[in-house]
Order: sequence, then C-alpha cells, then structure tokens
Amino acid sequence: MEGNLPHGRPRQGTVTHKLDVAEGRAFILANTTLAAPPHVPEIMLHLADEAHGLWQKTEEELDEIGLPPPFWAFAWAGGQGLARYILDHPETVAGKRVLDFAAGSGLGAVAACIAGARLVRAADTDPFSAVACQLNMVANDVAFEIVADDLVGAQQSCDVLLAGDVFYDRAFAARLEEWFAALAQAGTDVLVGDPGRAYLPKERLLPLATYCVPVTRVLEDAEVKRTTVWRFG
Repeated sequence: MEGNLPHGRPRQGTVTHKLDVAEGRAFILANTTLAAPPHVPEIMLHLADEAHGLWQKTEEELDEIGLPPPFWAFAWAGGQGLARYILDHPETVAGKRVLDFAAGSGLGAVAACIAGARLVRAADTDPFSAVACQLNMVANDVAFEIVADDLVGAQQSCDVLLAGDVFYDRAFAARLEEWFAALAQAGTDVLVGDPGRAYLPKERLLPLATYCVPVTRVLEDAEVKRTTVWRFG
C-alpha cells in the first residue's frame, strides 16, 4: 500500500463525476454527524461517526459509478494539525488570500475564515467535497469559494496555500513537490500538515509546530498520530 495511508487514497485529479447536489447533500446528512474534530474543538464538521461503516457503504453504493471513497467525512491528522496551527497563529492567514488544497471537508478553509483571512478558496476534485464544504460553511457561519478543478501545476493568486495530508503517493508527491517549490519561489507561503506519510520531502521543509492528534483507529491503525506543520521551501 503506497504512502502508508489506508485504503489506497486516490490522487487528486484522477476521479471526476457529475454529482447531483441534492442527492449528495442527502447522502452526507444521512451518513454523518455534526461534530467537532478532537484537536480542533472550535470547529464543527459533518463527520462519519463510524468510519468503517460509511467507508464500506460508500464503496458498495458508489464504486460502480466511479466515485471516490469519502475522505471528506474524516478529520485526517494532517488537516487537524494544520487547522490547529492556524487558529493558534491567526497572523499566518489574517488579511490574506488562502487556498485550502485537497480540502476534503474544508477544515483548513473554515479555520482560515475564523482566523480572519481576507479571501478563502477550497479546492478538491472529489464531487462530494464541494457539498460537504457547503454544509460545513453553514455549520460554522463562514463563507469561502469552492474549486473543483485539479490545480496542481497551475499558478495561483494566493498568499497562503494549506495542504493537509497530501504526501501519500509517490507520483503525486513528486508533482506536488515541484508545484509547491514554484509557488514558494513566487512568494506563496506553503504550509503542510503531515503525520509522517511516506513521501514527505522533509529536506525541503521547515518544521513550525508538532501535535499529538487523535485519529480514527480503523483508518490509521492508531489512536494518536504525531503530526507536524511544515513550511515549504
């Protein structure tokens, strides 16, 4: 299994499908509970309260039409650590343009809004992510833009890019490393939250903070993940 991430997490940009928003919303509301991620209690998200059950249900119901597993339904360690750092250090994003890349539930985007970012976008190619982000905006009384395109390699008009738990696949990590380097050279502050994934390019990163983040054992084979927030470049 690549990148030591359970269930072989797909790469950004490899799965696209036209999702009926009403159906997606109904599915999310029926299979999640509004709850606070354990390391970021200030934020409420629509999360799966029994990870394996939702994962299996989604695989069985959606695999035939090519939809990805529900990564938007779990507060992954990298995202929780990144959100914690932003809330503890609001000056990182306050008054700035922020892109939450591979946003999933939009946890990083919500944290950036709470911390006072001027403009926030959440980008993810999973069609369920956009619907989950919309619901989580309402739950936290914030607003941000949602982007469904694969942005890797494209120039970005943002001051800060947030990337939680993205270095899980060798080929995808190589694409991200090149892209993040270009963005950092152009002046973007690239922040990465990572719990020790296999393809994290540590030699190009500066550690900012480390947290012990509670996680879902059925997905991570652990109850706590030591998670570091890094600055790229």
